[in-house]
Amino acid sequence: MLKERRLNGSMTVEMSFIMPVILLLVMQCITAAFYFHDKNIISGAAYETAVVGSTKAHEEGGAEEGELQELFQERVAGKCILFPGADAGISLSETAVVVTASASVRGMGLSVIKKARVTEPEKYIRDMRRIGR
Repeated sequence: MLKERRLNGSMTVEMSFIMPVILLLVMQCITAAFYFHDKNIISGAAYETAVVGSTKAHEEGGAEEGELQELFQERVAGKCILFPGADAGISLSETAVVVTASASVRGMGLSVIKKARVTEPEKYIRDMRRIGR
């Protein structure tokens, strides 16, 4: 003879309330991972652009904003997941190169500022050699 087993529906009802919360948390974790991935890509590209600009600034032709803008766009092209339309503002001066990168989509946004000083290492080395003599 089979024993009659009685099941409660309380577990089903509880899980129907808990599962959307769990799925929401999982999706938020994935979105946060994509956000920080894109922030690292944009930050790295901005810093690299600033360093290249500072290196080219003391050369004969100097650095140009358009050239550095193209370099930034080349560095972020096709790599960002949430923020595919990242844009950079580049400011050149005699002492520093400042790259301000920003992106936004659907109410979320990020902004990164990277700076690199324009240095003249060969001048420093020559001065050190003169002192050593």
